[in-house]
Amino acid sequence: MKKSGKIISLLLSGALAAGCTGTTVYAENATEGSADTADLKKITLCLDWTPNTNHTGFYAADALGYYKDAGLAVEIVQPPENGAALMCASGQAQFAIDAQDTIAASWDSDEPLGITAVAALISHNTSGIMSRKGDGITSPKGLEGKTYSTWESPIELAMIKYVMEQDGGDFDKVTLIPNDITDEPAALAAHQTDAIWVFYGWGGINADIENVPIDYWNFGDLAPELDYYTPILVANNDFLESDPDTARAFMAATAKGYEYAEENPEDAADMLIAGDNTGSLEGAGDLVHASQKYLSSVYSDNNTPWGWIDPDRWNAFYGWLYNNKLITKDLTGYGFTDDFLPEESGNAAAQTAAENTTE
Repeated sequence: MKKSGKIISLLLSGALAAGCTGTTVYAENATEGSADTADLKKITLCLDWTPNTNHTGFYAADALGYYKDAGLAVEIVQPPENGAALMCASGQAQFAIDAQDTIAASWDSDEPLGITAVAALISHNTSGIMSRKGDGITSPKGLEGKTYSTWESPIELAMIKYVMEQDGGDFDKVTLIPNDITDEPAALAAHQTDAIWVFYGWGGINADIENVPIDYWNFGDLAPELDYYTPILVANNDFLESDPDTARAFMAATAKGYEYAEENPEDAADMLIAGDNTGSLEGAGDLVHASQKYLSSVYSDNNTPWGWIDPDRWNAFYGWLYNNKLITKDLTGYGFTDDFLPEESGNAAAQTAAENTTE
C-alpha cells in the first residue's frame, strides 16, 4: 500500500497533487444509500488517502452500527484531485481528514477555507526519519553527507533543518532527491535513498514486516513544538453552525469507534480491511494488523481521551511556523475546537488540564 501521506503538503507545495490521485472511489461516483438507510441523516467523510489504520475508528463505528444508532448514514469517500480540505470547505463533505501542517496554508490566505479541526485522530506526531540501520543516521546530524528523499515542502525541509541545527548538523550537507517512493523499506533496502520521512505506524511497522533493519527518530521527541497534530478531522463551518447536534452525534459515534479500535485492535483491523472499497489493502493483512496494534496504543494518550486537541501544543506548532516565516499570519488560537467531542471527553480533558496546572 502507498503511504498514508499526512505530511505530503497538498497545499503548501504545488508539486504534491499526486497525494490525491490514483484513488478509486470519489465523491461524485459514490452510490446512494439503500432503502433501509432512507430515514438516516446523510454524512459524507472525505479521507486524505486510501483507507489505512489512521482511519480505523470510522470503519469500526460503521461496522458496529454506531453511526446508524446515532441516526446517521455515513459515506466514506476518497479525495478529489484538489484535496479533501477543499471538498469539505465547499460543502460536498461535512467532514474530511487533513493534518495541522498541510492545513496551515488553507488558513494563511486572504480567503481562509471555512473549515475547523474538531478532533485529533492520533494523540501525538508519530512521524520521523527512517534510514537503513547502521548508516549512522541515528540522530538528525547523521543526515550530513546522506541522501534524503523530499517532497520539497517548505515546512518539511524547515523542520529537518531545524532539528539538524539543534543537533549540531549542517542541513546544506544533505543531498535532496525527489520523493516518488511508495514502499519506503524496499527503497532503503535497494539503496534508492538513505533517509525518508515516514509515519512510524505504517512505514516503520512495514520495515518490520519486510525484515528491513532500520534506524528511526521522531520529530516530536526531538522538539516539543514539532509535536503537532497529524492527522486531524476537520468539519465544514456552515455545517457546524447550522446542525451542531448532528455534528456532535457523528463525533460521539466516531469516538466510540476509535475507543473500540483501541481495545480491540485485531477485530478493528478486520473491520478496516472489510470496509475498504478501494482495493488498496488487498494482500496487506499482516501489515494492517501489525500497524493497527501499534496505532491502537497511540490514538489517545494516558492523560486525555481520543480526539482532544491540546491548545498549547496546537499553538506551539503554529507559533513555530510563524516565527520561522513559513506562514504569513499568526494562526495561534485559530482553526480548532474541542467543543464537538463527547461531553465526557471534554470533562476528562479539562480535569487533566487542571491537575497539570496545579502540579
